[in-house]
Formats: sequence, structure tokens, C-alpha cells
Amino acid sequence: MRGFVKTRPLSANSARSLGGEGGALAPGEGASAPFSKQRRGAAPFRILILLAALMLAGCGGASHPIKYYTVDLPAAPDASRTPYPVTLLVARVTAPMILRDDRIVYRSGANELGTYEYQRWAEPPAMMFETSLLRLLRSSGRYQSVSEMSSRARGDFLLRGRLYDFEEVDSSAIAARVAMEVELVDEKAGKVAWSHFYSHDEPVSEDDVASVVAALNRNLVRGLNEVAAGLDEYFAKTPPKP
Repeated sequence: MRGFVKTRPLSANSARSLGGEGGALAPGEGASAPFSKQRRGAAPFRILILLAALMLAGCGGASHPIKYYTVDLPAAPDASRTPYPVTLLVARVTAPMILRDDRIVYRSGANELGTYEYQRWAEPPAMMFETSLLRLLRSSGRYQSVSEMSSRARGDFLLRGRLYDFEEVDSSAIAARVAMEVELVDEKAGKVAWSHFYSHDEPVSEDDVASVVAALNRNLVRGLNEVAAGLDEYFAKTPPKP
């Protein structure tokens, strides 16, 4: 994406390069002049100039503002129906390490990932997914209770989530990719009772980070609504005993 500072892409087949790229030498810089014609103190002077330039560059980079983005939660469905007599526990969402960081991720090519340096999420995508799922199910009024999993919490069913992709995709047309999976585990039976996989590339309207964030937001909401609808359908077909 043009006009935004990105880190070097991470390749699945190569380590990330931390060093800078070498530049071309200025005319005359690689040649050795006779010792008698070299001025004393010229080298230290050039070093001072270089250090001053680096300090100015560092000061300029430090003043670059960081912008933070968040997502809007999906609207809660109609809660007029009688809730199912079940308690749900939402486990910690798992995700690749890059989605447990707050930098916005972009994909360029099949196996290359990078991050924006000054555009970040208010909280890591994995945490946003977990929080949004928890609040959506809790506000729906469909269940007796919905809580985070903890050492003291006890529930009838456990929801386990995995976030695979949450990123900008740079290709002929920019898209916002979200891929995730949710499993419903019956705690008494000790087995997966229901699962749902979601993957979609949402078109991005403009070539800027704000438009990417808006597209990721729409995509996440669509996926969460599918999960909520699927759970509702499962319990409607398999009513739990009070």
C-alpha cells in the first residue's frame, strides 16, 4: 500500500533481514588518493557529518505518530426468546504469533507477511476476536450464562477458537482476509459437538489503512454472526436438558 511505512516482509522460507541495504558509493569514494594529497582530519570530519545525519534521521522517526484502530462489535440478535439452559465458557483464542501482536499485518505473495510500523490495533487481533465473540454471545440473551474460561469456572459447553488470518492482502486488488474456526465441546461427553470454519476475502474500497481496517471489521462481524447463528441452530435442534 502506498504512503505507509511497512516493515520488511517475513518469508516462510527465509529469516527476516534486520540489516539495511548497502548504497552506492559517491563518486571518488572507493578510490585511494595519494597520502600526501589527503587532508588531515578529513576522515573524522566525515564521521561527524554522518553521525549528525543519523541523529537527525532518528529524531525525525521518533516524532512519527502511531495511529491505533479498533473494531465495532456486531449488533446483538433479538433476545426476546427464552434462553437455552446452558452455561458457555469461552476459551482463550489461539493464533499465530504475528496475530498476537498489535501491528496491522499485510500479506504480499503466497508466503510473505509484514506489518505496518505506525498503524496498529488497540489490542491484538486474537484478543479482539475472543472479546467480540464473548460479548456477542453474552448480549444475545440466548444462554443462561457466557463466561471466560478460568480455573474456577464451570460450564456445560466450552467454545474453543482459532484465528488463522486477519490481514490485508496485497494483490491486483487489495482485500481484507479473515479466517477462523470455532469448536463447541460438550464438557460432559468430552467431545466436539459442533464446529464452524469461516474464511472470506472482503474487498477494500480505497488504498489506505483506514479502508483496510473497515473491511476487516465487516469481515469479522460477518464471521461472528455466522458462529452465533450456527450455535443457535445447534441448540435449537439439540435442546439441552434443564
